[in-house]
Parts: sequence; C-alpha cells; structure tokens
Amino acid sequence: MKRTKLKLSKIGDEPEIFSSIQGEGLNTGKPSIFIRLSLCNLHCVWCDTDYTWNWEGVKHIHNNELRDSYKKYIKREQIIKMSVSSIVNTLADINCRSVVITGGEPMIQQKQLINLMKILKNIDNKYFFEIETNGTFIPTLEFDQLINQYNVSPKLNNSGNNKRLREKSNAIKYFSSSKKSNFKFVVKYREELSEILSFIKRYNITSSKVLLMPEGRTKKELDLKTIWLVELCKQYNFTYSDRLHIRIFGDKRGV
Repeated sequence: MKRTKLKLSKIGDEPEIFSSIQGEGLNTGKPSIFIRLSLCNLHCVWCDTDYTWNWEGVKHIHNNELRDSYKKYIKREQIIKMSVSSIVNTLADINCRSVVITGGEPMIQQKQLINLMKILKNIDNKYFFEIETNGTFIPTLEFDQLINQYNVSPKLNNSGNNKRLREKSNAIKYFSSSKKSNFKFVVKYREELSEILSFIKRYNITSSKVLLMPEGRTKKELDLKTIWLVELCKQYNFTYSDRLHIRIFGDKRGV
C-alpha cells in the first residue's frame, strides 16, 4: 500500500492538498480538507480547474483560450505523484476529519483512493469522505463502502461535452438509487431548466436530491444568476448551492 501513488494536481512545487471550508453543495461552510486529483475524462468549456486536463496537444477548446495570454498547460508541470503514505502524513497535521476528494475526475483513480481511505479510516473511523464526480463512472463495491457522500455533477449541454461522453446511463442510475448521492447542476442560463427537468425525470431523481448552482468565477457573475436561480429552486423544491469560496477568496487555487 505504501507504494500506491495518486496523481494529484500540482500547485507550485507542492500537491494541491489544503484546509478550507466547503464552498459548494450540502456541506457548504463546513471545515474540510481538500485533495485535488489530476486527470479528467471530460472537457467542460467553463471548467475552473482546466489545469487538470487541458494539456498541450488536447484538441478541446476551453473558454480561457479566447484570451491572448492563455496557453494550454504542460502536463508534466501540473501533475505530482504522491504515495498514499505521504498523503496520510500530510493529513495527520490537519485538525479535521471531513475530506473532500475532488478533481479533475477523482473516480478515474478509484483503486488508489480505496487504499488511502482504508488507512485513514483505520487511523480514525470519524473520517468523512465526500467525492465530487461528474457521474460517468460506477463505483466498485469496496469504493462505495468507504465513501460517505457522492456530490454528482452531471454536465449539461452548456459544458460543451458530447452527450455520449457526459451522460452514462448505467452510472447515473447507480447514483440515483444511492442514498449517498446528491445531484448538483451548474446553471448558466434560465433556459437550461428544461434540460435539467428532463434529466431528473429520465433517471427518477427526487427533487430533494437536486441542487442548482450558478456558473461563475467572480462574485459579479454569480450575482447575475442568483435571484432567478433561487426562484427556480423555490418553484421546484430544489436546493440552491452558492459558490461560497468564490465570494470569500475569489477565483484562486488552494483556498
């Protein structure tokens, strides 16, 4: 197990592991440890962690590429391999047991994460693991037994991903039947409601499991969507999710 390594996002010369508060979803405001893994199977045009996948040679276009100053990332400069034992030692110095595993798409590295979570649970059974996923991978039984909460964020047409890539029926059916799952939709335009309603009807997702979150990387962008998005949540009994970390820290990494 000590030789097991995960591919993490690199910030400076260090892995992107940090202590903050959860800024999105059901546990908004809760002190948490974040472990940001690299690699993703999708390519959302508005992705705020495009350094986890938008390497040189990747054909997909990100909205940032409209800026003259933007360049695709050099893959080897954005990934750091870290052993499970090293991650465990890093977390031991943080007085927190809520761990958010994020990305990228973390479930690409399920096997390695199983080893990590097993060791941490053995150290302290109070560790609580929530994972942020795009919902395209089915968890293994062993993985599911260790995870406490799935924050599933199915991608809409606004993500720029082909439906065949972003919507895997068997995976969505798995999550919709799991008591551990909630579904967070990133909303850019009011007109996307019909797409969301069609999705939740198709997979029999109850309204209590649905969260709507405004797309935006600045306070101003969030504010432009908040009022009408809250009204939609009231109308359909969905939960509104803000992006609290953006409001507090801005669009920064490691916070």
